[in-house]
Amino acid sequence: MDYISTRGSAPALDFAGATLAGLASDGGLYVPREWPRFSEAEIAAMAGLPYAELARRIMQPFVGDSLTPDRLLALTRAAYGRFAHAAVTPLVQFDEQHWLLELFHGPTLAFKDVALQLLGLLFEEFLSRGDENLTIVGATSGDTGSAAIDAVAGRAKVDIFMLHPRGRVSDVQRRQMTTVLAPNVHNIAIDGTFDDAQAMVKRMFNDPAMTGRFSIGAVNSINWARLMAQVVYYFAAALQLGAPHREVAFAVPTGNFGDVFAGYVAAKMGLPVARLIVATNVNDILHRALTSGDYSAGTVTPTAAPSMDIQVSSNFERLLFDLNGRDGAALAAQMAAFEASKTMRLTNAQREGAAVLFASARADADDMRQAIRWAWEHCGALIDPHTAIGLHAARAAALPKNVPVVTLATAHPAKFPDAVERATGQRPHLPARVGDLFDREERCAHLPGDYAAVADHVARHAVPRG
Repeated sequence: MDYISTRGSAPALDFAGATLAGLASDGGLYVPREWPRFSEAEIAAMAGLPYAELARRIMQPFVGDSLTPDRLLALTRAAYGRFAHAAVTPLVQFDEQHWLLELFHGPTLAFKDVALQLLGLLFEEFLSRGDENLTIVGATSGDTGSAAIDAVAGRAKVDIFMLHPRGRVSDVQRRQMTTVLAPNVHNIAIDGTFDDAQAMVKRMFNDPAMTGRFSIGAVNSINWARLMAQVVYYFAAALQLGAPHREVAFAVPTGNFGDVFAGYVAAKMGLPVARLIVATNVNDILHRALTSGDYSAGTVTPTAAPSMDIQVSSNFERLLFDLNGRDGAALAAQMAAFEASKTMRLTNAQREGAAVLFASARADADDMRQAIRWAWEHCGALIDPHTAIGLHAARAAALPKNVPVVTLATAHPAKFPDAVERATGQRPHLPARVGDLFDREERCAHLPGDYAAVADHVARHAVPRG
């Protein structure tokens, strides 16, 4: 298996190369040259497998010759052995149609752990084969940063620089990043929004002054290996609900489009997905794109679901590429125009192709609170604001009663205790394994929302390429 850029002009790479590169040299995102596909019998044979073994089966076609099956299984067992629940991503029933897929049992209590615990091990594995040092540069709207830092803290040949918008992540999210004092971890709070931070990261990948001195890598969902790992839990949930002999729908709280794109990949691989419901908050660029074809960035509105406070969804580019005949040159022109104007109309092929599998819904603050309250009053479950937006979309979808609808629970409710308490009167508590979070020392640099200042900070602290 090799990987090509969505913008068509970067060299193809194998899995190891794409994992270490992150963003393609032409500014595009790596995708497999073709989608592997399982037969119905092959999917049926996966039922009942332990999560690590299921992960190996799903990932092996993407990994190719970069890892042997035995080595890949050793890495998945190591990654998922740190989770607090034996099922890794347990499925909980809400009512006769609605289910909750709990993705927050990893070390930082968010769905990002499912991918990033493995990605940290992959970095270490591939770097051990050469003399390179890797400088990871990432942007986070909350959960990616803490999960990535936990995954690579203290690992050899890796430095991580994580940007977050100052004052726009929750106290728990911030502390899960800034209290990790490993010497290879560098937290940066910038003045601005997540979109500003993400734009700086993308610029650094294409800055010869930086890429000439440092091997820049990515942990954001622009990194294909991270998306690959997220595909697994769609299979895990659907198999428990009757796949491949029964279709399953998924409602996904969505900001950067990576998590829901993993569901699209699962469908391309043969999983019977009835619908992928893209759930947005009032920062609704994806809802507008899918309902009217208008992919135009507006001003970011801060909400109680900060990981979704995004107006430019990087992974949407991967879907547009696939729906437009995989024409890299055409997509490069389309994205260049968007980056210049912050406005884009989807082509007819992109709109019609998306409508086959995707639906969308927008939730405002009242919708979110009502969903949190419904889960508590009717099911005895506390859910966080992001999950609530997914649940709102799931319950509004009006799918046939014989189609199970799985809402992805993307974060533990204790990461957002104030919002949960306002809606339910119940204050969720952090699990005992992270209960001393507010007693730990913090370390973080505060920088202006200026690319030159951030690039200079990275250059002063990173280890040059080997």
